[in-house]
Amino acid sequence: MTVERVNAIGPAALQRVLDGRWAAVRDDVRAQMGGIRLHPDPDLGTSEHRDLVADWMRRLAESRRPHTGFDPAYGGEGDVGGVVTAFQMLGYGDLSLLVKAGVQWGLFGGAVQVLGTSRHHDKYLKQIMDGDLPGCFAMTETGHGSDVQNLGTTATYDPATEEFEIHTPDAAARKDYIGNAARDGRMAVVFAQLITGGASHGVHALLVPIRSEEGSALPGVTISDCGRKAGLNGVDNGRLIFDRVRVPREALLNRYAEVAPDGTYTSPIENETRRFFTMLGTLVRGRISVAGGAGSATQKALAIAIRYGETRRQFSDPATGEEVVVLDYLAHQRKLLPALATTYALHFAQEELVSAMHAVQAFGAEPDEAAQRTLETKAAGIKAVGTWHATATIQACREACGGAGYLAENLLPQLKADTDVFTTFEGDNTVLLQLVAKGLLSEYGARVKKLGPLGMARFVGEQVAGSVVERTGAPAMIGQVRHRDLLDRGYHRALLVDREDHLLAALARRLRKALTPGADQFGIFNAAQDHLLRAARAHVDRIVFDAFAAAVERTGDAAVKRLLDQVCHLYALSVIESERAWFVEHGRFTAARSRAVTTAVNELCAALRPHARALVDGFGIPEDWLACPLLGTDMLVRG
Repeated sequence: MTVERVNAIGPAALQRVLDGRWAAVRDDVRAQMGGIRLHPDPDLGTSEHRDLVADWMRRLAESRRPHTGFDPAYGGEGDVGGVVTAFQMLGYGDLSLLVKAGVQWGLFGGAVQVLGTSRHHDKYLKQIMDGDLPGCFAMTETGHGSDVQNLGTTATYDPATEEFEIHTPDAAARKDYIGNAARDGRMAVVFAQLITGGASHGVHALLVPIRSEEGSALPGVTISDCGRKAGLNGVDNGRLIFDRVRVPREALLNRYAEVAPDGTYTSPIENETRRFFTMLGTLVRGRISVAGGAGSATQKALAIAIRYGETRRQFSDPATGEEVVVLDYLAHQRKLLPALATTYALHFAQEELVSAMHAVQAFGAEPDEAAQRTLETKAAGIKAVGTWHATATIQACREACGGAGYLAENLLPQLKADTDVFTTFEGDNTVLLQLVAKGLLSEYGARVKKLGPLGMARFVGEQVAGSVVERTGAPAMIGQVRHRDLLDRGYHRALLVDREDHLLAALARRLRKALTPGADQFGIFNAAQDHLLRAARAHVDRIVFDAFAAAVERTGDAAVKRLLDQVCHLYALSVIESERAWFVEHGRFTAARSRAVTTAVNELCAALRPHARALVDGFGIPEDWLACPLLGTDMLVRG
């Protein structure tokens, strides 16, 4: 194995590749917002921070950038992918702005757009786009977060008045952590159990006014403030309680269900569970936006830490007597460069995800249920892995900057605080990976059912052979791969695919017992949760790798392609190294091969060290959004 030395590449060439399909959108955001210092004073109080973010929201609305994601028939541009990319760019600045904008135009406005019909669009969309109607997305309850299907809030229809009565029956049904609720929101999309004629039809969404234009809570609505949070204090998270609040029949967002004046309920989707998941699936944009915001925050942290690592000196080189910049130490490279490679991989996976969403949710496009399900599964997996990666990487960057990284003025503590909640909002990551695994199992079962007698016999034989390898440690695969070059991308993919396939097949075998009559289905499923999560993670690792490899292949600049190829190698080998125990335990690696993987990662870190600055500058983060004392000469003290 020989790591090729690549000539220096300018960051502009990298940026052209990273900016991708929506490069013009990224440039517009840099031009429109990049000159604004989106760094609140660390000593700013909650009220002042909210005022500042509200002012930025007005500027954002005036830029008309949020309009681009809405229906052209109502003054939008129909560019769903473009607006998500624009919001993602805000993650380089203040994440409170990103989240508040996401609530207003992504969640609130997006729900009205995709769950409502013309009667809602005609009345509200322009006000929402212009920022004149601030709104909330009231789904989460104190007692139910991930389990949306069992929310407690009710919407009971009264045919005598042709109204719905919105009610919070107990403390657990209180709407909690709702962005825009504590101060600014005047209307909420409220998710509630829809009841007509004494029968429940499951969770539906209704538009419910919560404040007057003067800012007072409307009758029957109790609003309270969640108070100071660990981060994102520019967002006014609040709690909502409804005491038999009346709204007209037309308040129901009725794309997927309608209630007639006499209370008759109809829906184009008869099955309640399928209807529920179809409604939620249309809201996948929020989850994708969170993944993108986490990616931007991670890129910003790496840009700060790597720039600092190129100038901060510690300890003398005995040969020269000069102090060494910390990024020249292997331990420092190990801390930052594999994380940088993974960040690149996730960036390209996010780009693919946004493109898929843009195609599935294009205005006027024919509904494609299979594509929508695939999008939801991919979005859940990338959001989970991407936000966990953000948490781990921002922490590593903070440590890499020592005491300076702990100072609020140097931005990293705020990035840590603001992104921490990303792992649990828009879907708890553990639950999301379970959803990914369940989707994979469904696809796996469908594939198996399609096999003919010969295919089934071959399939069973492969399963038995896999089980023998797992029990005996027989080196079934070692002979096939022992001499493959560790820098062979095809080899990387073969290993990742093999791990994914093996884990999924073994999981299916474990869960098959739940299908037998009288089986303890919960107990069997619960006992296999660790396996479930590993299988889902293996799948996400593989699709992220595929996205990165595809990006490398479509890169036209030969020099940039060579550099990205090495970054892709580092990503793949970092994943493989982190799973060395699995590859050894399952007969895929010898101990020597396992050690060789670590050597390869070390050599790739050394080879990429000269390109580290260009790789982070290639993100194209506006300099005003990176400015901090840590990156100025006044902080470069010795010792």
